Amino acid sequence: MSSKHISINTRKQQATPRGVGVMCQWYAEKAENATIWDMEGNQFIDFAGGIGVLNTGHRHPKVISAVTEQLSKFTHTAYQVVPYESYVSLAEHINERAPINGKAKCAFFSTGAEAVENAIKIARSFTQRHGIITFSNAFHGRSFMTMAMTGKTAPYKSDFGLMPGGVFHARYPSELKGITVDDAIRSIEDIFAEDIVAHDVAAIVLEPVQGEGGFNVVPAEFLKRLRSLCDLHGILLIADEVQSGFARTGKLFAMNHYEAKADLITMAKSLGGGFPISGVVGRADVMDAPNPGGLGGTYAGSPIGVAAALAVLDVIESEDLCNRANVLGAELVALLNTIKTTTHMITDIRALGSMIAVELETGEQAKIIQSYAMENGLLILTCGRHGNAIRFLYPLTIPATQFSQALNILKQGFANLIAS
Repeated sequence: MSSKHISINTRKQQATPRGVGVMCQWYAEKAENATIWDMEGNQFIDFAGGIGVLNTGHRHPKVISAVTEQLSKFTHTAYQVVPYESYVSLAEHINERAPINGKAKCAFFSTGAEAVENAIKIARSFTQRHGIITFSNAFHGRSFMTMAMTGKTAPYKSDFGLMPGGVFHARYPSELKGITVDDAIRSIEDIFAEDIVAHDVAAIVLEPVQGEGGFNVVPAEFLKRLRSLCDLHGILLIADEVQSGFARTGKLFAMNHYEAKADLITMAKSLGGGFPISGVVGRADVMDAPNPGGLGGTYAGSPIGVAAALAVLDVIESEDLCNRANVLGAELVALLNTIKTTTHMITDIRALGSMIAVELETGEQAKIIQSYAMENGLLILTCGRHGNAIRFLYPLTIPATQFSQALNILKQGFANLIAS
């Protein structure tokens, strides 16, 4: 580590709290598409994407152009005080594309947790019920309600005291962990029998592909039965697509892969291409349940974020990023399957488009791969309850040669681990 980075790390320790965990000990100077440069000029291929924010890459020219144009007009009015047409236009674009049955409406906010919180508010307002069911290994945010919904204690809930009530956790199906679709459905029925009656449940919330939980892909049969269960009891189904949305899985939304539809979908991260914006889209009758003033926020639907999001949708369509997600994903999965034939350390490979994770036997093995990659100019993240899965969140705009370079680093990292 350079003296410059050491100096800033010392300042960081003095100026910022230890609760803000930071992975890298170097500092970003600039970034472009799939490359980050540190303050010493070292280059890193970005397979983290700001935790799934950069499906269209760092500083995509169309996004930067749209934001620059908006900056020349106005930066803030608070939409619920003085509205702007671009907010309405973005809502129309999302409504046309979201996999929602019937007429849809959309509202915008600032962060993923804020979107999830507002989805719960909308669901409770529409159903006049209070209960919420989520799943083991789920991650929904860091606010108190979304912490309660998150199905993992450390580090997200540890030491923060009593969580909001009315939240119950069912089991998420996992072939690797031996949790069948029947087991998962039965766990919901157990909640109805033991914790809260079905007619008090407002919504069941799931990630169609779990993010922090390990990129577990929901089985189509489970989603179908979950939809039927919700319809039987008058419960709303909410899909949290904060990490899985906007071409990552090979479709605009992960829910596009399934016949069963959600009543509400939350979105954020790659919607803004690096600028803060989130949203909730859903059935018009459900979205209209809260009274005027019940939804909003000072920065909700920021004109800067809206401008970026409109450009992101244009880039996804004009550059066919859904198809590119499938092409890149297939190449990475093929490599991981080849590596799997050479070692028992890989216990599972999970993929939907370019939302891909490889699970290892231990978290230590995943950390070794991650450290090797970092030392050789590749930035990757781990995930899962035990930190033993490596997830891949590269920009879908990454050049083919750079993608191949990254895969070679990954391949060598596994080779070194296997040989050690």
